Amino acid sequence: MGVADRFSKFLGNIALTEEQKTKGLERRDAVVRSLNANYYGTTSATNHSTLVGSWGKFTRIRPPRDVDVLFTLPYATYERFQQRTGNRQSQLLQEVRTLLLSAYPNTAIRGDGPVVLVPFSAFNVEVIPAFAAQDGGHLVCMTDGGGSYKRADYDAEMKIVSDSNSTTNGNTRDLVRMMKTWQGYCSVPLKSFHLELLATTFLAQWEYSGKSKTYYDWMVRDFLSFLVSRANWNVYAPGTGETMSLGNAWETRAKSALERAKKACDYESSSSWTLAGEEWQKIFGPDIPKAA
Repeated sequence: MGVADRFSKFLGNIALTEEQKTKGLERRDAVVRSLNANYYGTTSATNHSTLVGSWGKFTRIRPPRDVDVLFTLPYATYERFQQRTGNRQSQLLQEVRTLLLSAYPNTAIRGDGPVVLVPFSAFNVEVIPAFAAQDGGHLVCMTDGGGSYKRADYDAEMKIVSDSNSTTNGNTRDLVRMMKTWQGYCSVPLKSFHLELLATTFLAQWEYSGKSKTYYDWMVRDFLSFLVSRANWNVYAPGTGETMSLGNAWETRAKSALERAKKACDYESSSSWTLAGEEWQKIFGPDIPKAA
C-alpha cells in the first residue's frame, strides 16, 4: 500500500453515499416546501433557500451531520416583527418553529438562535431563518442579551473554500474532510468552520499545495503543525471580518495527533505500511486503512 492508495481509500470511506445525499436533500426539500408555503404561498422545495455549512461547501463526511439550510424570509416579515417589543429574534425563531411543528407534529423541533433544529431519523435539518441585508449577506437572529440581528455572509464563506479548492487541485476539501474526521473521532473541541478557515490559510502557503494524494501524509502532518502554532489565535469570518478566537482547548489533542502523524510519515517513508496505518488510525479511526 502506498500513501496515495491509503488516503484515497480513506476519503472514499468518509464520503457520503448517494443514498445519504438523496435522503439529506429530501429532508431539506420537505422543510423548505413547508416554509415557502407559509411565507411565500408557493410549493417550491428550493426557492428562497441555500445549502450552507458542509453541504454548501461540499465538505460533508460520514457519519452524516446536520443539513444546514439558510432560508431567506420576506422583508414584510422583518417589518412585522419590528412592530413588536421584547426579544424579537427569539419570537421570530419561535414562529418558524411553530409553523414547522404544524407540518411535523411528531418531531421535537427546537428553536435556538440562530437556528431552528428539525430532527429526522436519518438527518437533522438546521434551518437558519434570515433576512437579506442591504449591504450584502444576511441578517440572522441572535437571541442573547435581549435579541439582535448579526450579519453573516454565507456566500463569502462558501467562496473561500471553493476558490482554495480550485487553486489547490482539490486539496482543500480533502484536508477539511479528513480533519473533521479527526475532530469527530478524537472529540476535538474545535469548530468545523474554524478548521475550514485554517485549512485555506495553511494551503495558501504550504510548499506542496496542489500536489497529488502521494503528499497527503505530509499534508496532514504539516497542517497539524500549523494548527498547533495557532493556539489562542484569531480567525476572521469571510465577508464580515468578524473576529473569532480559536482558544486552546483543542491544543493537547492537536499536539498528540501531530506526534502520531510524524511517526506515521516516518513509517510511510520506510515502507512500514502497517505500522504507519496503526498511527493513522489513532488519529482518524478505522476509516483509514491500516494495511492493504
